Amino acid sequence: MPAATNGRVDTPLHGLRRESIVASVLGDILHGRIKGGQRLVTQGLAERFGVSHTPIREALSVLSGMGVITLEPNRGAVVRRVTAREVREVCQVRRVLECEAVRLACGRIDRAALKALTEDLQRFARSGPPLRTRSILKAQELDSRLHDLIAASTGNAFLAHELNRLKLLFRAFRDAAWEHDHAQRNYERLPEEVREHLEIVDNLRSGRRREAVLAMSRHIRSGMLYWTRALPVPARSSSPSPPASVEGTPPAAGSPPA
Repeated sequence: MPAATNGRVDTPLHGLRRESIVASVLGDILHGRIKGGQRLVTQGLAERFGVSHTPIREALSVLSGMGVITLEPNRGAVVRRVTAREVREVCQVRRVLECEAVRLACGRIDRAALKALTEDLQRFARSGPPLRTRSILKAQELDSRLHDLIAASTGNAFLAHELNRLKLLFRAFRDAAWEHDHAQRNYERLPEEVREHLEIVDNLRSGRRREAVLAMSRHIRSGMLYWTRALPVPARSSSPSPPASVEGTPPAAGSPPA
C-alpha cells in the first residue's frame, strides 16, 4: 500500500521524484555549488526540476529533517554550512544504526546473496588499477548493495526504515568524497573499501556476529576520514549569500531574482 505523506497518498513515482530532488540538492550543497547561508527558492527549484511546488516543498522538508537546511519563518529554506564536526556526528549516528543492523542481520541474511556479493567484490579487487569513473561507479554500486542487503535482513522494520530514510544523506557524503578523490586522481580508497566490505561479508557468512559488527564500525570510521576532507572550503565573506538560482548556484550580480 502506498505510504501517506502529509495527508496525501505517496505513489512510488511521486516518491522517486522527491528522492531524486533531495539527492540532487544534497549533491549541490556537499559539492559547494550551493553555499551555506543561501536561500532555496521554491519557484526556482520547481523550474529547475520541471515539477510543481508540492514535491519541492516535500523535498525541502526531507532536507530539513536531515539537518542540511533550516526552514525559517519569512525566509524559507536556508542552507546550513556542513562542518567536519557535523560529518563526525552523522557518522556516529550511522555507526550506531549500521552496527545494530549487522548484529540483527547476522544469521538471518540470505547466504546466496552474500556469496554473490563476495564473488563480485573479489572480481572487482582483481580487476587491476582503478579505471577512474567506471571503477568509482562500481564501488558505489557494491557499497549500496551491501548496506541495502544488511538493512533488509534485520527483521526490524523500524530500523530498516530509518536506514532507508537516511541513506540519501549517507550516500551523498560518500559520493561527494568519491568525486573529490576523482578530481585529485586519488584512488587509494577503492582497494581499502573493498577489503572492508569483504571483511564484513566474510564474518556475516561465517556467523561471527561480534566480528561483523566490529568490521562495520571500522568501515564507517574509515569512510568518515574521506568524507570530512571532501567538504567544500567555506567562503571568507561574512555577507549573506543570495538565493540559489534555478541552476543551484548563486545568480550573477545584477541578474533578476528567480
